[in-house]
Amino acid sequence: DFWPLELLRFLRSHTSILPETTFFLSTSLSTFLFSIFFSVRMYNNIGSQPGVQPPPNTQPNPFGSAFQVAGSGLIRGGLGAYGGKILGSSSEYVQSNISRYFSDPQYYFQVNDHYVKNKLKVVLFPFLHRGHWTRITEPVGGRLSYKPPIYDINAPDLYIPLMAFGTYVVLAGLSLGLHGKFSPEALNLLFIKGLLGWFMQAALLKVTLLSLGSGEAPLLDIIAYAGYTFTGICLAVLGRIISGYSYYFLMPWTCLCMGVFLVKTMKRVLFAEVRSYDSSKHHYLLLFIALVQFPLFTWLGNITINWLL
Repeated sequence: DFWPLELLRFLRSHTSILPETTFFLSTSLSTFLFSIFFSVRMYNNIGSQPGVQPPPNTQPNPFGSAFQVAGSGLIRGGLGAYGGKILGSSSEYVQSNISRYFSDPQYYFQVNDHYVKNKLKVVLFPFLHRGHWTRITEPVGGRLSYKPPIYDINAPDLYIPLMAFGTYVVLAGLSLGLHGKFSPEALNLLFIKGLLGWFMQAALLKVTLLSLGSGEAPLLDIIAYAGYTFTGICLAVLGRIISGYSYYFLMPWTCLCMGVFLVKTMKRVLFAEVRSYDSSKHHYLLLFIALVQFPLFTWLGNITINWLL
């Protein structure tokens, strides 16, 4: 069977379901295949025509195949070595940047009950923290690495921020239900509102680091520090559910505590890699971080149907 004819019959049999442009392309493809087929057949039939001599056979070169095999082997070996070098350096570069900016996610969940209790005390009552604020290092693989949260109270974790964020959504739904305004759509909007607030806090910390010339802190560290915001907000929302008057005391207190916690953390932990910076600019940025907590907490703590308020 002549396979270009079969292909053309197949394409033309489907014109009822194919667009006009697709049929045009299929017909052009079939024509192109026809031309190639007949060209090859005519070339093969030249020697069989009367009066046409086939091209004379050239004497084989005993060294041609050897040089060809050796040359192709050298080319393949050189390209393989060069490609392996490029891929190896690229993989090392990607892995180093991933570990540099994202770190290991399992690191942030190495916690226990003792750590969670003490960490909540540090976040909600930073004035009572008498120890240092720097993180503890240990040699791992020939270089210094930070100890996980289970061994260092100043290490960031993602367990408390995620649990606090989930608690915030549950308390927000409970507050709406007590006021007769609960609906799945409203709870979904409050969930998006919480994520947006988390993102804004993380963006604030990241921009502050970049403005001081240190943007090398792992991204998960910044997300963890920003997520501690919901611990204070949960306390304020719970106070509003129990007693409306306690909210007006708990909200300013949690804002102040979160501002102090972030200032001390950013100053002692995240700014440790900054070698040179303007001292006045440094203090102004820290003060700005502390002041931003008041409108952010007020916005997140306002549980209404309209999530923009």
